[in-house]
Amino acid sequence: MSDSETVPQAAAPETAGSAPALPQEALKIASGYAFAGPALDLGALIWDGNCLPDAQVRIPLPMLNRHGLVAGATGTGKTKTLQLIAEQLSAQGVPVFLADIKGDLSGISQPGLSNDKVRSRAAEVHQQWTPAGFPAEFLALGGLGHGIPVRATITSFGPVLLSKVLQLNQTQEQSLGLIFHYADTKGLELVDLKDLRAVVAFLTSDEGRAELKNIGGLSTATAGVILRSLTAFEAQGMADFFGEPEFDTSEFLRTASDGRGIVSVLELPAVQDKPQLFSTFLMWLLADLFHDLPEVGDADEPKLVFFFDEAHLLFNDASRAFLDAITQTVRLIRSKGVGVFFVTQTPKDIPGDVLAQLGNRIQHALRAFTPDDQKALKATVKTFPDSAYDLEELLTGLGTGEAVVTVLSEKGAPTPVAATRLRAPESLMGPVDATALDEAVRSSPLHGRYAQAVDRESAYEKLAARPEKAPEPPTRTAPTGRRAPRAKEEPSVVEQVVGSGMFKSLARSVGTQIGREITRSLFGTTRRRR
Repeated sequence: MSDSETVPQAAAPETAGSAPALPQEALKIASGYAFAGPALDLGALIWDGNCLPDAQVRIPLPMLNRHGLVAGATGTGKTKTLQLIAEQLSAQGVPVFLADIKGDLSGISQPGLSNDKVRSRAAEVHQQWTPAGFPAEFLALGGLGHGIPVRATITSFGPVLLSKVLQLNQTQEQSLGLIFHYADTKGLELVDLKDLRAVVAFLTSDEGRAELKNIGGLSTATAGVILRSLTAFEAQGMADFFGEPEFDTSEFLRTASDGRGIVSVLELPAVQDKPQLFSTFLMWLLADLFHDLPEVGDADEPKLVFFFDEAHLLFNDASRAFLDAITQTVRLIRSKGVGVFFVTQTPKDIPGDVLAQLGNRIQHALRAFTPDDQKALKATVKTFPDSAYDLEELLTGLGTGEAVVTVLSEKGAPTPVAATRLRAPESLMGPVDATALDEAVRSSPLHGRYAQAVDRESAYEKLAARPEKAPEPPTRTAPTGRRAPRAKEEPSVVEQVVGSGMFKSLARSVGTQIGREITRSLFGTTRRRR
């Protein structure tokens, strides 16, 4: 028999005391995960209902910036999967951003507790389980909840994302874009909601109406809708999310003194009832990173891995232009070293153009109780490569902490589909005590930079302080045969504001933010100088 015809080792008879040989199909799947370089360990292969701990399922570290999807029905273990991946990224020096919808990811900062379930899972998958906590920063939108306040200025957030939050239609969104353009070019910086209201009110007043006349104008009806939306938005307690100091997303890229990546946990339980807001805010954070980071190409490891939880909320009722902007951002941010993992219930929640960018897939169990569930199940199966499993049967029979996995190999090719029993996280699987959380927030180096809100002079104050228009001088009758002298043309109110000494002084003091036309991105967000 020639060397090429040698029987594979896994098919050889077992010898006394040796580990059981892997079945031939399982061996073929396992060989697809035998990576030579650094990788994250997910768990052990499941084949024919048995867990095979010698067949480990892994993700190559350099492929984490090729994006991914973590999906599954409620209660199937998605949160623990995020925790498991985040721990290992941190341990390898890669910073992580986690959106914590339910408030139970704060435990990543504390060592886990050993119990029968943890010990049993570790034994099943041959995991050397050791309790460990990881360096973490806790953030909260607008300071609502336990965390460093994350705010954005209205100017930076931009008209496209703000329109989605306010649920404006296309015409109203275009009008809002016109308002932002006017404010940008005139140096009227929009820091918070009252600034935007002041500019809208001014542009629909007798004094300001002519300012937009040459570029389309702003109808009273559209302005009324925008103002009512802003008022309702503020009445729901949303004003705290906009203002200064604005959060600098480069804070997500930090590592701890021991070289481990810092896990930035955005606590969202206090805004669970505002899905449009927090999902759009997550997109702002991602868009801000995209426009600030330099190109790095294919790096040995990602600069940051960003987990986008409840991703379906971002795509609900999104316009075609909005979806195109998301697709382009996801496609291009990979070359800047950022990996994005969308977290949702089924791949059907993600538009096809975005789903096509997600090379790494971890699919937990799906339920098939209704006709819609059955459709979602069939659609999910079609998104996987050809498999040695009956995926429809497998996906409905997976237990908690089990998933179907396919990732990109070190060469960029999809690995074989692998049913996997996942490892147990080594940090605390549950929330940290609120007192301990508050102490961690107060001791953070970010607390001094972002905790206290600042309300400096901006568009609202400048428009409120504009000089009153002088009364028209009485008309004098010119002598017969002589033309009356032409009265000197009064400057417009905005010209008076922009030309005032107070405005010029302010422009000099914050010259990198105003006093220049702002360059806006795909989402209408601003590019800021760090």
